[in-house]
Amino acid sequence: MATLRELKGRIGSVASSEKITGAMKMISSAKMHKAEGVLRRLVPFGDCVRTIIASLLSSDAPVSSPLAQQRRSVRKVALVVLGSDDGLCGAYNVNIFKGVLETIADLRKRHGDGVEFEIMPVGKKMAKAFGRISSDPKLTITAPEGINSKSEGEAVKNFSQVLENGFLEEKYDLVSLVYMHYHSAGRQRYTVEDYLPVSTSGLAEGNGAGRPCIFEPDAHSIFAAALPMYLLSRMQAAFAENRASEQAARVMAMQSANDNAKKLLEQLQLEYNKLRQAGITTELLDIVGGQARD
Repeated sequence: MATLRELKGRIGSVASSEKITGAMKMISSAKMHKAEGVLRRLVPFGDCVRTIIASLLSSDAPVSSPLAQQRRSVRKVALVVLGSDDGLCGAYNVNIFKGVLETIADLRKRHGDGVEFEIMPVGKKMAKAFGRISSDPKLTITAPEGINSKSEGEAVKNFSQVLENGFLEEKYDLVSLVYMHYHSAGRQRYTVEDYLPVSTSGLAEGNGAGRPCIFEPDAHSIFAAALPMYLLSRMQAAFAENRASEQAARVMAMQSANDNAKKLLEQLQLEYNKLRQAGITTELLDIVGGQARD
């Protein structure tokens, strides 16, 4: 049985843990709201680009781009997997890792067992997880240079350009983004999004479809310039959603840890009070017994 001194030390340790998890929850919550703000600011740019592309696709002018060219057969797939660089976010990275394994199995069913995969993990925790399956001969792990889960701005733009160049050089036949889509603080969904080639079928039905427009210098040139902007907006949104989802998962993990610390603190406090009361009772009995003998 633990002594009063030991219980007091454990109570102090648990109380400190409760304060730490509470503070970490507040910090993660602030970061999550910041990422939500970034997501909201990205929406107008993405909507504007999609409107332009929808207008081009719905016009009579012929438009095309090698970035939208579907390959006859898929032999090499690049999977960009967005995870976290930091821990303490519960099963966030584990859920993404398991989802990627299922995605690989599904793609092999669709395109054949001969398809090769190049996985690009973004985030130290994700790179560490995929290091365990590098024995697969048709699966290579390539850590992207100059980018991590917290990257934004120019770094994300350069990474998007690297993927575009890889597709144009036929290094990849299909490029997909894997990340947690952010719905709310309590809900994130595993998402696989085909990045390249660009599917124009959905874009042709956008808000700008059917509107009469005059294109200068010409529709083809505008389409060729707008498509990389569209891809960049999607990449920026994926990184922002990944950051928001990571912080949301961390908020939930810290809340769970804080709740557990509170329960443990109550149990230890109760045990401490019982042990202390037993000690007081024993001392009183000794005093009464001593007086009776006198």
